[in-house]
Amino acid sequence: MVEKPAPPALPRSLRLPLGVAAMVAALVVLAQGLLYAGESSGEFVAPWDGLEQPLYGIALVIDFLGEPLGAVLLVAALTGGCWLAGRRRSAVLVLAGTGVTVGATALLKPIVGRTIHGGYLSFPSGHTAFATTLALIVAMAAADRLRLGGAAGTVLVLSVALLAGAVMGWTEVALSAHYPTDALGGFCTALAAVPPTSWAVDRFFPARR
Repeated sequence: MVEKPAPPALPRSLRLPLGVAAMVAALVVLAQGLLYAGESSGEFVAPWDGLEQPLYGIALVIDFLGEPLGAVLLVAALTGGCWLAGRRRSAVLVLAGTGVTVGATALLKPIVGRTIHGGYLSFPSGHTAFATTLALIVAMAAADRLRLGGAAGTVLVLSVALLAGAVMGWTEVALSAHYPTDALGGFCTALAAVPPTSWAVDRFFPARR
């Protein structure tokens, strides 16, 4: 029986464009970290203070997906779905990618030292980074499944990631949990971390199934 190559976590056609995007994103995070280092303020209120239903309820549901319980459920579902679909590298990437990204945000917060509401570390937004990470993984798998070329695949992946990051970022700002620039930092942290982690998964996870 002839073995089939395992689908990649990072399609070959996307390695260069997403690698460049990762480097740019890393520079943005570095620049933000230097700019906001040690910054603190009192209470932060979103520009659109006073969300009403149903927007407030929607924001709470989206925020829950980035909380520990919601995140575990989401990661478990996506990991299982990728594994059952035969995308085992993508399944591994869900675990590795979220681990690296969430770890990076946890490491950056005390280093940058930006606080909100009198003492809560806020930069970068872990919720936004988490949502962007999962969106990147799903979009890369879709680009590979659809056999998209470098340009079309890059547009798809970055568009999906931007949408997910914007939705979660809006939620965190709307709930006054983060500054808008924290959300941007979370998005860029994920964009900087996922492509190299994807390459590592493809490099070291068995190529055949």
